[in-house]
Amino acid sequence: MLFAGERLGAAHRWFAVGIAALTFLLSLPLYLGFDNSTADFQFVERVAWIPAFRAEYFLGIDGLSLPLVLLTTFLTPIVVIAGWEVIKTRTAQYFAAFLILEGLMIGVFSALDGLLFYVFWEAMLIPMFIIIGIWGGERRVYATIKFFLYTFLGSVFMLLALIYLYLQTGGYSILGFHTVPLSMTEQMPIFLAFLFAFAVKVPMWPVHTWLPDAHVEAPTGGSVILAAVLLKMGGYGFLRFSLPIAPDASQSLALLMIVLSLVAVVYIGFVALVQSDLKKLIAYSSIAHMGFVTLGFFIAWAILARTGEVTGIGMGITGGVVQMISHGFISGALFLCVGIMYDRLHTREIGAYGGVVNTMPVFAAFFVLFALANAGLPGTSGFVGEFLVILASFRANFWYAVLAGTTLILGAAYTLWMIKRVVFGAIANEGVGSLQDLSRREFLILALMAGGVLIIGLWPAPLVDMMSASVDKLVIQVTQSKL
Repeated sequence: MLFAGERLGAAHRWFAVGIAALTFLLSLPLYLGFDNSTADFQFVERVAWIPAFRAEYFLGIDGLSLPLVLLTTFLTPIVVIAGWEVIKTRTAQYFAAFLILEGLMIGVFSALDGLLFYVFWEAMLIPMFIIIGIWGGERRVYATIKFFLYTFLGSVFMLLALIYLYLQTGGYSILGFHTVPLSMTEQMPIFLAFLFAFAVKVPMWPVHTWLPDAHVEAPTGGSVILAAVLLKMGGYGFLRFSLPIAPDASQSLALLMIVLSLVAVVYIGFVALVQSDLKKLIAYSSIAHMGFVTLGFFIAWAILARTGEVTGIGMGITGGVVQMISHGFISGALFLCVGIMYDRLHTREIGAYGGVVNTMPVFAAFFVLFALANAGLPGTSGFVGEFLVILASFRANFWYAVLAGTTLILGAAYTLWMIKRVVFGAIANEGVGSLQDLSRREFLILALMAGGVLIIGLWPAPLVDMMSASVDKLVIQVTQSKL
């Protein structure tokens, strides 16, 4: 796509969506052929890459990475279709950037070599930098530079940790990193180095400030992938690196991680309440919901400290992973809805809307569904992950559960306030009165997202079963001291 460019004429859009759809179809055999009963990595590819450093092209997936790979391949065709008519300039390069980004994101979730992981992790910044910097809003340069500096600076610390682990193991195999014995003096700086990298990406409070700016200035497709997939890389990093490599440091700093997660859930929920920009409201909502992810991952040690048993520890981790996948669908769908309205009225201000249901009833039905899912309505994917994390929090500490549960109140408050102002009531102005309902293209992408939200909400068993063996293995890893 990048080199053929506009020479393909009008066919370049079909070519882009065809490649993205084919990639999704090729990813389905991963699920169909996946063995849920084992925690071993499957579909492994291993080839010498840089023999001098014992670095390998080493790929494989388990129950923690497969859902994220499928989420990536599912969303990319939707993003391409969403930009079908909206992007007017350099459309071939726009689609090429997303296809390149898709490959790099799959690489992050599949890499089993630390150096290869780092290359995919850093290279992913380039297409996203271009997407925001070229097709973004008026302050796109500021938002792009801020996004790049935050994420790149955090990654430098991760590289230092990877180099140290290489010196200890003689290679970059992530599986080798999991088994290397480390003292607390070694584990603590390694955990903190990974924390800087992954906390920025999640993003955790207080290193979250780059996200609202990036979302506001990014084109719709960029916001969708940023919220739905890129933020999940931070959560995945905790599972793949921080917890199994430095379990004792993870236990020592678990209270810090729980507090930071609860601050994100509660404080950022209040911040979302006062937003007047649709994209900013959803962006802050994403930060609050991702706080549930890290809470689920680190609540394990609070459960262990209180009960002395490993039973139930996996519940929080499972809930965190389900929350990541659910948030990918819900936040992506909400940003698509905002993009559809912005394409018509060219404003994101909540005050510029009102009574949209009168002119766009089909769109309003989708928007309300995704908003209620964002508030954790039972029967939608937003409920499943939050319920599991809150349940795990109850096993650890009653007040953790109370604070985590405030997201159900705050989420309903800012989400329903947004819906009331934007969707319901009388038609607010001539702009709203002239709106046209969804085109077939727009209906298709929202229907696909709605399907994901409802399937996970009503039938989460396939997703939970997919990761159960890998979660059990992770529980064993994190509860065995390396000291």
